[in-house]
Amino acid sequence: MSDEFIKREDDDDEDFDDNIEGFENSKPERSSSDSDSRDRFRERRFEERRSEIRGPESNSGFERSFDHRPSGSGSSDGTIQIKKEDLWKYSTFILLAIVIIGGYYVYNGGGFTGKAVANVQPTPTQPAQPTQPTEAAVVPVTADDDAVLGDSDAPVTIIEFSEYECPFCKRYFDQTYPAIKKEYIDTGKVKIIFRDFPLSFHQQAQKAAEAAECAGEQGKYYEMHDKLFESGVVGGVDTFKNYAQGMGLDQGKFNTCLDSGAMAGEVQKDFQDGQKFGVKGTPAFFINGKLISGAQPFAAFQQAIDAEL
Repeated sequence: MSDEFIKREDDDDEDFDDNIEGFENSKPERSSSDSDSRDRFRERRFEERRSEIRGPESNSGFERSFDHRPSGSGSSDGTIQIKKEDLWKYSTFILLAIVIIGGYYVYNGGGFTGKAVANVQPTPTQPAQPTQPTEAAVVPVTADDDAVLGDSDAPVTIIEFSEYECPFCKRYFDQTYPAIKKEYIDTGKVKIIFRDFPLSFHQQAQKAAEAAECAGEQGKYYEMHDKLFESGVVGGVDTFKNYAQGMGLDQGKFNTCLDSGAMAGEVQKDFQDGQKFGVKGTPAFFINGKLISGAQPFAAFQQAIDAEL
């Protein structure tokens, strides 16, 4: 209903009420029948006023606007009214929605995490093929003229680039080397060749390598090799001379060899060869030319050696 209609209607009612009140004040007291007649008169007058304002076809529309309430609409007291014949429709829709949502939840493995996919059939796949291990590159590393430990005709050759002050080289010597010696070197399957790779930031590494080479000149290279790893390099040249004396070497020849630096060039040649073969740190091992880098556990060497046998 428009605001204009309501205002005009209120104004007319006020005029009408004023007229009635004037009429009533001018008349003596009436009976109840007179009162009923007055009420009917006021209702008829109200309908006539409303028809004049809204037009001849407005009454039915006006009544419909107040009397028509579609099924399920809100009532005057704020509640929702649903016809019984429509109740099953709403119930069926809600149940169907629950089934669809529940099925989607189960299809996605218990969570709403994926995009909806309708009517998708799984595509059969071929079983995965086992991955072949990458074949290590063979480096044409050489033994030079360095000392050999083991059978010279052994089918597997390990060329080690290492030094005596490196803590990782020490770890390999303590934890892995004994098992390799027992299982493979002493049984004639492997021969090992130690080549020097002294790192510049280890102060005693160069002279320790020279000490081993000087002991090798008297046929005791690996005896000095083991002693340097077992007892360490603290004390430098004096310590190495004491080791030589304990091993029964010709002390004069050993001291001259070590003090003169006669083996310095040999040690540096090993270092340069190691760089040429791709050695970047110690220890590094080439098992028939295939690189193993670092102080790996015995199992890593065992796998590599067995693959060559």
